[in-house]
Amino acid sequence: MSDVRHILVLPDRDAAEEVAEEVTERLGLPEEPRPIREALAGEDDAEDAQWLVVLDDPTGAYDPADLDALAAEYDGWLEGWPEHEQQPDTDDARG
Repeated sequence: MSDVRHILVLPDRDAAEEVAEEVTERLGLPEEPRPIREALAGEDDAEDAQWLVVLDDPTGAYDPADLDALAAEYDGWLEGWPEHEQQPDTDDARG
């Protein structure tokens, strides 16, 4: 399998820190991932930031559904997980 990187997106620092701790325990990680602050595109306000927990998964062993469920417990989501992909807006297709 190829290297996989999972990105859990959380609404605030507290949630990201709790998810980092929880994922470390659940997956038996040797080291807790460090939450990263990511400003939303085009936003300058510090309130408009998301927090990310990035997990490297070199063997592809982590279940994306479980990671998404964990993030959802903290009002977050797993980036790129199919249920969160933005669907095309059909209203814009009207001519």
